[in-house]
Order: sequence, then C-alpha cells, then structure tokens
Amino acid sequence: MTRKLLLLAAALPLAGCISFGAKPPPQLLTLTSSFAPQPGATQDSAKARSIVVQVPTSPAAIAVARVPVWTTPTEVAYVKNAQWSEPPSRLFARLLADALTTRSNMVVLSTVQSIGDPSATLAGELRQFGFDAGQRQAVVVYDAALTRAGKQTVEKRRFEARVPVGAIDAANAGTGLSQAANQVAAQVADWVAQS
Repeated sequence: MTRKLLLLAAALPLAGCISFGAKPPPQLLTLTSSFAPQPGATQDSAKARSIVVQVPTSPAAIAVARVPVWTTPTEVAYVKNAQWSEPPSRLFARLLADALTTRSNMVVLSTVQSIGDPSATLAGELRQFGFDAGQRQAVVVYDAALTRAGKQTVEKRRFEARVPVGAIDAANAGTGLSQAANQVAAQVADWVAQS
C-alpha cells in the first residue's frame, strides 16, 4: 500500500507536463464570401442550370490547418498562431458554390442531388493557398476542370489572384486570403457561366 502511494505521489508532478496536442491559437480563420446568396431565395434546377462543385484536391503543404508561406519557390514555412477552422479546400469549395449561385445564376447541387439532374461538374486542384514572402502577397492558384452538362469533354483553366498584404501574420492571414479567394471564385464563376 505504501509503495502504491509513493508511486502515485511521484506521478502527480508529471501530470502537469503531459500534453496531448499543440496549444490552440487564440482564434481560428475562415473565408468571408463576397457572394452570399440572399436568405429565402428559392432555386429550381428546372429553371436554371445546375452544377456540382467538388472539393478540390490540394498538395500536402496546404492540406493542413496551418497557413503556408513560401519563403522561396522550394521552401515553405507557416504563419505563427494562424490556423484554419477547417481544411482550406473545403472553405474554397463553399466560396465557389456561393459565387456560382449569385454570379452565374446556377443551382449548386450535391453529388447525390445531381443523380437525376443533368448537371455540370466543377473539379480541380487548389495549387496555392497561402503567402509569397518575397512579394508580400496572399496567393490563390486554382486549376479548374469543368465538365459541362451533357458533355463528355473536360475544359481546364488556371485561375490566380495575388493580393498585397501589409504583414504576413495571423492578423492579416484571413483577410488577405479571403480577398484573393473571392477574386478567383469570381473569375471561375464568370468562366463557367459562358455557354
């Protein structure tokens, strides 16, 4: 019994040293959409074109919660105390859906909803979603792949936006990347709207 008490007493000071993960940042980042649909607006795929927006793939450097900074073309660091609320590719897909709804007057459907509907499909790769340290810019590069409704061919196009930032830090990360992502989403929506 005495031995058990001694082991327990020895282990108590170590309890404060054990950590099961990194300390979370003071706040999490997200994207702000410039294209939010109006509340209560009804959409009907019988009266408007429909599209499925797939979550883009992304390289490992940006498929994380941290915000990347390219210090050179071959070196990546991360912004201190900056972390996304969810993977950037999901945030960007949601932004694309908003832009297609409001700018292109399209009905954005899920994959399941599109089974009985001849929808277009937008897929792609989010190639860059972070900062260029040398240029002090927020950078978003998206390689889009569009299959229009009723077609078997795929159209591909690269979209890019660069937004100057005063500083590359947690305070500017969300704002700069939101602006760049909204610019790319607008470009994509205008391209998809072309017949």
